[in-house]
Amino acid sequence: MKLRVLGCSGGELARHRATCFLVDGALAIDAGALTAVLSLEELLEVDDIVLTHSHFDHVKDVPLLADLLVGLRAKPVVVHASTACARTLQQSIFNDELWPDFTRLPDTRNPVITIKAFDPRRRFSIGRYRLKPVPVAHPVESVGFLLSDGEDAIAISGDTGPTTAFWKAVNAAENVRALLVETSFPTRMQGLADASGHLTPRTLAGELEKLERNGIPIYLYHLKPAFAVELRRELASMKLLHVRVLAMGDEFQF
Repeated sequence: MKLRVLGCSGGELARHRATCFLVDGALAIDAGALTAVLSLEELLEVDDIVLTHSHFDHVKDVPLLADLLVGLRAKPVVVHASTACARTLQQSIFNDELWPDFTRLPDTRNPVITIKAFDPRRRFSIGRYRLKPVPVAHPVESVGFLLSDGEDAIAISGDTGPTTAFWKAVNAAENVRALLVETSFPTRMQGLADASGHLTPRTLAGELEKLERNGIPIYLYHLKPAFAVELRRELASMKLLHVRVLAMGDEFQF
């Protein structure tokens, strides 16, 4: 698998893009930076988008992508979303009020996108990829993922505060080559992080103690842009093993 980091911030500013990972050029995990980073030709190669949850910074480029691609694809882009997230997309975004319903445009037989709901506790497949969603701790229905191509796997936490099931799934999985974990606020803002379902360096350290496997590279993402410098300083002072902060444009081959 080739993983390309299109965006890895917990918000958007100049030189910061919201969460979006591209796998093998065709499968996107979250949609915070698709249209801001990819060319039209590259966007036409994206066949599937998998969403961790419904918050705007993770879904915002789905409607923008649909508008760009109308009339240009022979088959729809499939947006895979948990049951609650799929309902939010349909009712709150593609409702012909906030945005045209591109699940019915240009016509119902050949829409630009389709929204396919998945059970947040059941495995599903997309082509050669197998995905295991794991519910995590966030104010809306949110999942992390174990994503495998049959040989190698990566784990993505999604937006979460302290949780348990995700770490059990990682510990039980085989061939996990990388672990992507959110860390959003500095520890001095622990109250806000707890209330909003996010990690700080302090709670990250506690979460990593739940990891029973040694040596897996751990990549941090979702740093809030306003606090990114402070977060990097705090994380550096902790000297966490095998941990580094992702950067927009990073690429990995697993």
